Amino acid sequence: MGALRGATRVMAFLKIAILARLLNPLQFGIFGIAALVLALLEIVTETGVNIFLIQEKSELEKFNDTAWVVSIIRGSLIALILLVSAPLIAQFFRTPQAARVIALTALVPFIRGFINPAIVRFQKELQFSREFILRLSIYSVDGLVAIIVGLLTHSATSMVWGMIAGGIIEVLLSHLIIKPRPAFIFYRERVKEVFNRGKWVTAAGFFDYLFENLDDMVVGRVMMAFDLGVYQMAYKISSLPITEVADVVTKVTFPVFVKISDDGKRLKKAFFKSVLGVGALVIPFGFVLLFFTEPIVRIILGDQWLIAVPVVKILSFLGVIRALINSSFPLFFAVKKQNYTTYITLLGILGLGMTIYPLVLKYGIVGAGLSALIGVCFALPTTVFFVIKLFREFK
Repeated sequence: MGALRGATRVMAFLKIAILARLLNPLQFGIFGIAALVLALLEIVTETGVNIFLIQEKSELEKFNDTAWVVSIIRGSLIALILLVSAPLIAQFFRTPQAARVIALTALVPFIRGFINPAIVRFQKELQFSREFILRLSIYSVDGLVAIIVGLLTHSATSMVWGMIAGGIIEVLLSHLIIKPRPAFIFYRERVKEVFNRGKWVTAAGFFDYLFENLDDMVVGRVMMAFDLGVYQMAYKISSLPITEVADVVTKVTFPVFVKISDDGKRLKKAFFKSVLGVGALVIPFGFVLLFFTEPIVRIILGDQWLIAVPVVKILSFLGVIRALINSSFPLFFAVKKQNYTTYITLLGILGLGMTIYPLVLKYGIVGAGLSALIGVCFALPTTVFFVIKLFREFK
């Protein structure tokens, strides 16, 4: 998983470095608007089925068919909403040229809806070497198509075409190499079982979306797409190297924690090892970003993006704290305490929501970065409280 994250992040940085020289901040902002709306709709309609399938100790066959039908319906619904609302969304962000990109983005959830839900098998059964091959193939196609289309068109749609190509490859591979293959069969009682447990995942996902993107929405609305493009790129540079470390740990520890969830002492020891490991890796990353911000931005993006330097410095702190907070989520999911993640992200939104608008008005994108940092500072003590509470219950 570490090799996968390392390889995909190298490809992501290469893609960003190339596209940042082919496209301008306004075009990145236009794509950012489409990505924001897509992510919101995916979160609002999230069923939590992937987490459910990993949590369940029964075989995937029991829920796979129903999960696939639900996924197809969900993807089609998101695509329809994007198509119908594209002009209104573009008008809201005062960026008319975004309507075409949003409409094209509708293809992404429609295609992804046909992914075989059994794709979680590699993670569920700790087959991370096979997960490496699968994900690396998808990321490679996404990055290659985005760069080729960017070279040919110099358009914001290049990044959307990369996502479409990656989605097509993921659908094909999920049906060709992963079993069981789903059938179009629907069992109502199984849907209820998934939704009853997944409601907290949906709520947590929605709050997490607001936690991560409320600042983007305010910047895009109050300022302009150009500023949104700069801010989002600063966010990527500052958070990706740090949060990717946490994501690797999360991917691995969640299924492991599920397997040892009946042994409280062992689970506690494993959890603290994972947190210490994350801290040992992300804190040095944070210092590198803080002290070498300008050369990093200049090398990766080019001189036209140096306006992002002050924001990257602020967000380097955010990335470290977010990584430490997120490393606790696999623990909560493993013991079916999804509601804890909901409460944590809700507190983060409270801190972000109270400060984002006045800080953006006063300090622009730097204010947005400060507001995001305040949000994670609200969430951190809540995370510590729930971890302590959970381990006291084990006693």
